[in-house]
Amino acid sequence: MDRFQYLLLMAGCLVITLPLEFVLGARVWRSRRRLFMALCPAVAIFVAWDIFAIAREHWGYNPRYVTGWRLPGKLPFEELVFFVVIPICSLLTYEAVGRVLRREVKLPPWKKG
Repeated sequence: MDRFQYLLLMAGCLVITLPLEFVLGARVWRSRRRLFMALCPAVAIFVAWDIFAIAREHWGYNPRYVTGWRLPGKLPFEELVFFVVIPICSLLTYEAVGRVLRREVKLPPWKKG
């Protein structure tokens, strides 16, 4: 079970933040194109950074806590999942907080977004 801890943690992050889409109307999943555009630069930069660091042996991953599934550049599958899941969770949280604050502040109609 240890080798699935990383993936289980990522699933837990999604399970905790996913209700923000429906309960508070974060609208992250409804705008798939915007979500994709927000994810692409971050995923590309951090995947490249990780592959570079792995190649230079600046860091590695304990085989006990990863599945062993490797992507090109010896990148663990879990790292790619991390680079997708954490920004999604962050966007869900950011959008949900923004919607709550806009409701509380009662902005004038010309300033509502």
